Amino acid sequence: MPRELQEVVFVDGVRTPFGKAGEKGMYAQTRADDLVIKCVRELLRRHPELPKERVEEVAVAATTQIGDQGLTLGRLAGLLAGLPKSTPGYSVDRMCAGAMTAVTNVSSAIGVGAIDVAIAGGVEHMGRHPMGEGVDPNPRIVAERLVDESALVMGRTAENLHDRFPALTKERCDAFAVASQRKLAAAYEAGKVQPDLVPVATRHTERGWGLATADEPPRPGTTLEELATLKTPFRAHGNVTAGNAAGLNDGATACLLASEAAAAELGLPTAMRLVSYAFVGVEPEVMGVGPIPATEKALGKAGLSIEDIGLFELNEAFAVQVLAFLDHFGIADDDERVNPWGGAIATGHPLASSGVRLMTQLARHFAEHPEVRYGLTAMCIGIGMGGAVVWENPHHADYGKDA
Repeated sequence: MPRELQEVVFVDGVRTPFGKAGEKGMYAQTRADDLVIKCVRELLRRHPELPKERVEEVAVAATTQIGDQGLTLGRLAGLLAGLPKSTPGYSVDRMCAGAMTAVTNVSSAIGVGAIDVAIAGGVEHMGRHPMGEGVDPNPRIVAERLVDESALVMGRTAENLHDRFPALTKERCDAFAVASQRKLAAAYEAGKVQPDLVPVATRHTERGWGLATADEPPRPGTTLEELATLKTPFRAHGNVTAGNAAGLNDGATACLLASEAAAAELGLPTAMRLVSYAFVGVEPEVMGVGPIPATEKALGKAGLSIEDIGLFELNEAFAVQVLAFLDHFGIADDDERVNPWGGAIATGHPLASSGVRLMTQLARHFAEHPEVRYGLTAMCIGIGMGGAVVWENPHHADYGKDA
C-alpha cells in the first residue's frame, strides 16, 4: 500500500538559561535531568491545547551519557515531566549535534507517518560530566593513524583550521567574538531572548536557593583589546582563546514538533516547516568545516542555493569555524543575516542541547522577518562531522508553494 508522507512543523522551543560549568556555576548542584524535565514541562504548560497523550515520542540528547545524563534519558524525562506512561522515549548522541539529531530523528518518524507529535531536545551538564568522562577510545584510532591525534581535542582542531585557511586570522576571530557579545547584549536589552527562557530554581549547600533567569556566560562590553591578551591554551602562540570560542556550559533545550495535519487538528501554531536536512563526515582533525558540505547537501536535497537562505543560525563552537563557513559561501563576517542575537561564544554551548537553541531562535527571527522565506541552522560536530537543517518561514507570502 503506498504511503503518504507528512509535512513536519516546528511548533515551539524553549531552553533553560545557560550556566557556566564548574563549582562556581549556577547549576553546580542542580541535576542535569531536572534541567531538561523543566523544559518539557514548560512546553506542555505553554500548549494546553495539546493533550499529553498525543505526544508519541520523547528524544533527548546528551553527549556524555552517564550519571544523571544516562539511563535512556528521553524516557525518564517524559515520565518525570508528567507525560503518560504510554509515551516512549530514548537517548541520542551525536556530540554537539545531539539535539539537532533528536529533532531530525523524530521529524523523520513524523514524516513517514509513524507518529504525529513528538518532543525533542538535549541537555549537557559539563560541570558534572566533562566531555569524554568515562570513555575509552580505541587505541587503533591513533596507533593505526586512522585520524590525526588532534581530532580528539576540539580546540586543536580549531587551530588546524587556522593552519589550513590562513585568511582566517585571530584578529578576524576576535572581531567576530566581540560582535557576538554585542548582539546578544542588544537582544537582551530589547527583550528578545527572555521569552524563550524557562526559569530554573537552583539549590546549593553553601549559597542556598536561587533562581536562574538569564544566561550566565555572556560578557557584554568585551573589547578587542581584552581578547588580544588572552592565552592560547591549545597551541603556543596560537589563535584559539577562551574569548573567541564557546565555553564549558550547563543547560538544556526542548522543542515540540508535529505533522502539519496534527498541528492544524490540535490548534498548535506553526513556527516553521522542515524542508530538508543533512549530516556528513569530514576529516576529524578539521571538524569545523563540517557545516559546509552538510549545508551543500541539505540545499541540494531541497533544490535551493545559498542565495535562497535569508537567515542563518550557526553554532559558534569556535569563531574560526563559523568564518570558514562564511568565506566558503561568500558571506561577510558581519552579515546581518547571521546569528542576529549573537551565538554560542556569548550565550554558551552546552554541547548536545545547542541545536534546539539555534532552531528556536530561527523561529523567532522568522516571525520578525516575513520577507525571508528560508533559513538555515547548522553546526560542526566532534570527530569530524557537520549537520544542517533548512527551514521554511510560514509568515512568507509563498509559504508552502513549490520553490
